[in-house]
Amino acid sequence: MTEHLAADVIVVGAGLAGLVAASEATARGRSVLVLDQEGEQSLGGQAFWSLGGLFMVDTPEQRRMGISDSRDLAATDWMGSAGFDRPEDANPRKFADAYLDFAAGEMRSWLHGLGMRWFPVVGWAERGGEMADGHGNSVPRFHLTWGTGPGVIAPFIRQVREAEAAGKLRFGFRHKVSELLIEGGIATGVAGVQLAAATEARGVSTTREQVGDFTAKGESIVVTSGGIGGNHELVRSYWPVDRLGPAPKHMIAGVPDYVDGQMQQVAKDAGAGLINGDRMWHYTEGVQNWAPIWPKHGIRILPGPSSLWFDALGDRIAAPCLPGFDTLSTLKRILQTGHEHSWFILTQKIVEKEFALSGSEQNPDFTSGKWREVLKSRLGKGAPPAVEAFKAHGADFVVRDTLEALVEGMNALTPDAPVDLTHIRQQIEARDAQLENPFAKDAQITAIRGARAYRGDKLIRTAKPHKILDPANGPLIAVRLNILTRKSLGGLHTDLSGQVLRPDGSPFPGLFAAGEVAGFGGGGYHGYNALEGTFLGGCIFSGRQVGRSV
Repeated sequence: MTEHLAADVIVVGAGLAGLVAASEATARGRSVLVLDQEGEQSLGGQAFWSLGGLFMVDTPEQRRMGISDSRDLAATDWMGSAGFDRPEDANPRKFADAYLDFAAGEMRSWLHGLGMRWFPVVGWAERGGEMADGHGNSVPRFHLTWGTGPGVIAPFIRQVREAEAAGKLRFGFRHKVSELLIEGGIATGVAGVQLAAATEARGVSTTREQVGDFTAKGESIVVTSGGIGGNHELVRSYWPVDRLGPAPKHMIAGVPDYVDGQMQQVAKDAGAGLINGDRMWHYTEGVQNWAPIWPKHGIRILPGPSSLWFDALGDRIAAPCLPGFDTLSTLKRILQTGHEHSWFILTQKIVEKEFALSGSEQNPDFTSGKWREVLKSRLGKGAPPAVEAFKAHGADFVVRDTLEALVEGMNALTPDAPVDLTHIRQQIEARDAQLENPFAKDAQITAIRGARAYRGDKLIRTAKPHKILDPANGPLIAVRLNILTRKSLGGLHTDLSGQVLRPDGSPFPGLFAAGEVAGFGGGGYHGYNALEGTFLGGCIFSGRQVGRSV
């Protein structure tokens, strides 16, 4: 039996971009139908699992921390990182410019008016570490939302629920779109299958049992179905071998398996233009989740600058491939060894001050939005509880009192790529010796001292420089790091309104896209590199653009 649905606007995907687009469209008096292949428990999509960081410019939070920022400086950082170099980058560049205007303009006041608040210490993510006009954030811009990912989606869930109660919006959960309906070259609806009800917790794999069909007709079809990070075969098919080296055979997943890129392919098959598919953003500091929710579930370590980074062969990785500095350069450097893992070696003092884990579920204190919980977790004895749990249970963690025992434990984890104790010791001793005077030539020590010049880092994110091999700073910790799939930086080609374009650049009437499926705007507004906080920010901005256009 086929179910027939209709609304002015059909939104495919109930993640952050879809919620923003839907709320903006209902505010304009449009009737909206929101479809999603997952159940109601997954409302908010991948944004729910995020740490909740937002890239904003020249904010009160920055000024209170002594940070001088501007739209011009942010643009220099963004464009130097993006490296736009293709004819099809014209619209992504326009989207980047518009987002910078938003981030340095009304973004904070608009979100504040919706109820969002931010942790007062602004984070300094993706620092770059090379040229002033190259990749990286010159200043801290990562604004951590109180409530983390759930705190980001909360105001938009409230708005769509209010619209639902008023009869302006309807949800179609467990509706999987498999076809765009095209009449006379115009997108007029979607068709697909109804899936059996699923009661599994958010993020857990659900059945694909089909119990019916459906069609939905509308004046505007908005695709907000997310990225491809849960589909590792698709990731490998887009992998830029010429730029990054061979695609990893083993990766862990930073997203649930329903983040599969299938709706993007549906749009492409219907005639939509897809650009910059080879641009992607995968992390190098992934660890296997000891309590997984979805298949191959990985968590990213958000490191401060002090952990020593070694490749699979036991060679220390040089600047700019320092923790938290240059993600893609580090990914390329790791893959040059012919292996897919690398190592952090650090001390208990470093793990206590510098280790954080990405994700709302790994940061229950910030997710609670309560100062008492944050102070208890971050200022108590030891590392935050989630980090200590990984130390105790994580398959990638080795904790020992001596370097000899540590290297033995490392080699037990990777017997096919053992590291040499003498070689490791020589490199750490050379680094430690650089701490004996203030005139170090070691780039990482210089970076640590530079980080501590920012009082936010000195307060909560960067340990006081100390010798790794001094037993007083132990125990020693080694962490095997895996490649963690996460974000697509390319996607459906759109103009600034979110109108999808065909491969020849002409408009695709009736079809719009926002969020990760559209490269967070325009088909890839990051270019080659992301500055962090720009994923959620891009979903919000591109969703708003579409919602105000349809």
